[in-house]
Amino acid sequence: MIKSHRNVKQLVILSGKGGTGKTSISASLMHLSTSSLYQAVFVDADVDAANLALVSQAQPISTHSYWGSHIAEIDPQCCSLCGICFEVCRYDAIIESGTQNEKYQVNPLLCDGCAACVYQCPEFAIQMVKQEDGEWFHSKTPYGNLFHAELFPAAENTGKLVTTVKQNAKLFAEDHQIPLMIIDGPPGIGCPAISASAGADLALLVAEPGVSGYHDLERIIKTLDHFKVAAMICINKADLDVKTTQAIHQLANSHDYQIVAEIPFDDAFPKAMVEGLPITEFAPENIASKKIRQIWDQIQDILFGEDNETSRL
Repeated sequence: MIKSHRNVKQLVILSGKGGTGKTSISASLMHLSTSSLYQAVFVDADVDAANLALVSQAQPISTHSYWGSHIAEIDPQCCSLCGICFEVCRYDAIIESGTQNEKYQVNPLLCDGCAACVYQCPEFAIQMVKQEDGEWFHSKTPYGNLFHAELFPAAENTGKLVTTVKQNAKLFAEDHQIPLMIIDGPPGIGCPAISASAGADLALLVAEPGVSGYHDLERIIKTLDHFKVAAMICINKADLDVKTTQAIHQLANSHDYQIVAEIPFDDAFPKAMVEGLPITEFAPENIASKKIRQIWDQIQDILFGEDNETSRL
């Protein structure tokens, strides 16, 4: 029997940097949730380089355009050729076209969408026009429903696109009484990571030992502390740098974070990716797979508490 809740819990998986194995672990949690009491909806919030669909055999159900940014557009029929827009544009996006009847044009690659030219135009000849910045998808996987997106090259507003994807996933979960959202967040600490973390009940930080791994883990911890998001840490490839692994333990203790698992280096991870499978499905008896199952058990205990304990009786 699947448990259903109106209040959707949110688990976000983050890393301070790329290449820590975050998406591989996210895919494994997708796989493990299928045999769990708690059904889940999945979100790939790394809209700049989405790849969770690649390791979850995702098949799109629906595709939706994402209209995020605006750029200026000059109506040559209303333009008096006064040149005020050319003077006020700090991004040099207003260019001289060289034709007498249409002297000024907007370079869409340079326009920042600030609308300064719109406010300054005495003839009201300029308007802001919405741009299609990407697409978001609702896909079906063997493990459940996945919501993900792709931002077009050079497009902006990644944080807004992450919010759009999360909102649609949450509405789907509420409509279908699914109690959990598992969100594969983007690396780093920028707007996309903050948007992915907004409203999260718990964050799983996937760290790897090394100078950059430690430094970027420290940054994402400070970010989550600022937004008061509860978190725990998994150290991946922990045996490759024992000294830094110990330093990560000290960092976790100083912030009162729990280290939920140390996963040793396992070449089954890239092999599973080549096959398009989570490692817990590709090599279920490997130590890495067993460690990830331990993480999943602890996640359920933290998010669902007494309800989860009762279900084990």
